[in-house]
Amino acid sequence: MKVNMNPISNSARQCSKNRIKSTQRRVSRDIGIEVASICSRYFLKSPHLHYGYWTDDLELDISNLRIAQENYVQLIISHIPEGVRRILDVGCGSGQIAKTLVDVDYEVDCVSPSHYLSEKTRELLGQASHIYECYYEELQTEKRYDLILFNESFQYINLKEAIKKTFGLLNQGGYVMICDIFKKNTPGKSPHSGGHSLRRFYDIVSEHPLEAVTDLDITEETAPTLDIMNDMLNEVIKPTADLMQQLLDNRHPVMSKIVKFLYRKKINKLNKKYFSGLKTGENFKKFKSYRLVLYKKTSVASAWQLDFTNAHPGTAGSKSQEKKVGAT
Repeated sequence: MKVNMNPISNSARQCSKNRIKSTQRRVSRDIGIEVASICSRYFLKSPHLHYGYWTDDLELDISNLRIAQENYVQLIISHIPEGVRRILDVGCGSGQIAKTLVDVDYEVDCVSPSHYLSEKTRELLGQASHIYECYYEELQTEKRYDLILFNESFQYINLKEAIKKTFGLLNQGGYVMICDIFKKNTPGKSPHSGGHSLRRFYDIVSEHPLEAVTDLDITEETAPTLDIMNDMLNEVIKPTADLMQQLLDNRHPVMSKIVKFLYRKKINKLNKKYFSGLKTGENFKKFKSYRLVLYKKTSVASAWQLDFTNAHPGTAGSKSQEKKVGAT
């Protein structure tokens, strides 16, 4: 019988493995976003990386995706409260929303962990904005903001850390706007990944001095974007990949068999994830809730905010149903 004489060492090794996996996930995610940015600009003729907002009068066609994405940007701008001047755009992508905000006279700084996207944002914004090239959790600044915007970036940040960090970076009476995917409490496995639990999000927000101003469900208007992407995967990318596989089988049959055997699990996983035909708008609506929420900072005196300061020195028509709580 073996006895583990060094439990601390085993625990340390496990923590090290977890950190490595976490880093690998971050790197994979960042590379994926960069690839999406390149493909979006050159194949879809759109500089945007986010979902589209499909109104009743907009035909569901890939040629209209950019229009739907610009509708989405205008929706965000229309919900920025009066009096807001300085905005922090967290996970700014290639800086397109930030540029639109700057063009309508907001002062905007950006957070982006991707060097490639940070450079694209700097090219776009010039000296108009400061780009924090880091993860939001690592951000340290003496600046305070009237509004902190998470546009499809909130899902990648630990819930509690995100709320706590945001509260510390807001001016008194400032706002946090989140436009992102959340998980519904639906039985079964969703073919769509991403998003914090909506129920848990509400629970955690309720523990903090944040007043709900707007809670807009835009799932119906954003879900068609998934139908566009699903069609592209199964009508363009999958046939192209199959033809390339046929070419490899014909030209290099031995190598092809070896590759398919060695990577059979990963290949099966990719086929199931992307080419199952299940990544549709209907399945998205079943398992996810896409929301635009706006909260107002209502208090500065709290023990957990003092903890934040000590830990970070130097940081002082539509068919949607909208719920507004309190006054702005």
